[in-house]
Amino acid sequence: MRLFFTFIILLTVYQINAQCKTFRLSAQGDTLNCIDKNNKKQGKWVVRVESLRGEPGFEEEGIFKNDGKEGVWRVYNLMGDLVAIESYKWGYKDGTSQYFTLAGLEHEESWKAVNPEKPYDTIDVPDVYDHYKIERKLVKIEGTTVKHGIWKYYRPGSLSLLKTETYFLDKLQLPKVDPVLSTSPTTSDEASAKKEAAEKLKPKEVQEFEKKNNGKKAVKVRDGRVGF
Repeated sequence: MRLFFTFIILLTVYQINAQCKTFRLSAQGDTLNCIDKNNKKQGKWVVRVESLRGEPGFEEEGIFKNDGKEGVWRVYNLMGDLVAIESYKWGYKDGTSQYFTLAGLEHEESWKAVNPEKPYDTIDVPDVYDHYKIERKLVKIEGTTVKHGIWKYYRPGSLSLLKTETYFLDKLQLPKVDPVLSTSPTTSDEASAKKEAAEKLKPKEVQEFEKKNNGKKAVKVRDGRVGF
């Protein structure tokens, strides 16, 4: 029975390796760095890049699918310390990627990969005026991967947040400000920022009208009341 299972394992390894034009075996006997008959990288890979011209070297490991990175990849410095955990789809960053220093987690990035064969995607677009209203739209995404979601930056040596940034299809989203509801004292800079944010919330037609009539002398218009 033992010989039978050994034969099955060897047969499986042979079938996998037969699909590879070149490959290497790990110390545990795993097939690594497979290049198939079509010259495409497949399966588990370990890639080592030596230091060059002041740039630190690194070693990364993960899975290739038809020449593109797929799933979770881990990156280490040449001393063996974990420096990044990255997520890929279609060969591009997708989802959450984390980056580390010797002190711990430094920051997190959020990405959205674009299917090269289908550049259009269905996106949930939040309404500008109603935070709870969501509209689903079919949009074309430019590029191969875009910043999408919340980016987090941590205080060194702790999980205390220093700041966060929110991106929507590669565009940084500014915090929503309602200067009408805000009654707390503000500095001139804060007031200017709130005014600018409020202007951006106005419909495009209103902004164009105000720009066109800016500086013109006001004209008194009869409104039906007596006593002019």
